[in-house]
Amino acid sequence: MILLKAQPHELPPQVQICRMKYPHEINPLSIRTVSVWTSLQESSITRHMSLEDLKHAQRERILFLDQCLTWRGQANRRDVMERFDISMAQAAVDFRTYLSLTGTPPVYDTAEKAYFSTSNHSPLTNAGPEQVFELLDSKTTSLSACIPLPNRVMDHTVVSQLYRAMMAERDIQITYTSMTTGLSDPQWISPVRFHFDGEAIHLRAWSYKHNTHRDYLPIRITKQSEAETRERPSHLPFDTDWHSNVRLWIRPHSSLSDAQARVVRREYGFQEETHITVKTRRALAFYVVRRWRLNENNARLELDMIEELDS
Repeated sequence: MILLKAQPHELPPQVQICRMKYPHEINPLSIRTVSVWTSLQESSITRHMSLEDLKHAQRERILFLDQCLTWRGQANRRDVMERFDISMAQAAVDFRTYLSLTGTPPVYDTAEKAYFSTSNHSPLTNAGPEQVFELLDSKTTSLSACIPLPNRVMDHTVVSQLYRAMMAERDIQITYTSMTTGLSDPQWISPVRFHFDGEAIHLRAWSYKHNTHRDYLPIRITKQSEAETRERPSHLPFDTDWHSNVRLWIRPHSSLSDAQARVVRREYGFQEETHITVKTRRALAFYVVRRWRLNENNARLELDMIEELDS
């Protein structure tokens, strides 16, 4: 257990002791655990510390502690020790560091031998749903409670050829299978950049066949041992869609009842707003619509409008 310095006369009118409230006229030194934590101002370890000051390994452990306290509502040294295979002493240092960083320190319960977050707990960072599920799924068996996702496999030879052509600013000849026409015709492209839509990696390239910038999935490019390349023209046409920004205005689907719409607003964090907005490149708006399933039957959300923004 880590005790930080707290003088009896410095206690607020009500303090949490062993997860129970007592008026501060009770001498806290007679209680086994006083769950009031104050930073040791004289400590050089905790003075003016921020997450950015930490080395990567410790920062990961601190964020794990923060997420445990946020989503589980509790954490102990054993959690950190088992997750990162560290010693008890290092876990103690991590807890002390966390206490110096958080503005809403947890309370320690001697019976449970764990720290518990308070009702006003404020996380240091946000976590994605995958991270949250990993924290909550503490009873994993051989059959996971998480559904398996499809694994879209890319050939590293194809990707490396595209990357080298992009970095050398050269055109490359590919054979690409279109899912629209089913054709697999050879064509010349000039790779510009890669981007990720949350599911697959795409290549943004100038298409000499279509005379425009287009997106290509490397997984649909036929593997070849040696890719033919050629010198790129001095300047490619300007990619207007990539360099233009748009804002998507999204609302609960108009087919929902008022009660259903209220639930959807709460689920997607609308707060008091009528819409949620997503700012992105015009070239990526299609992927936002698809990723958010705005074009599917029985969708919970729908796209109200796309606002053009200044580039």
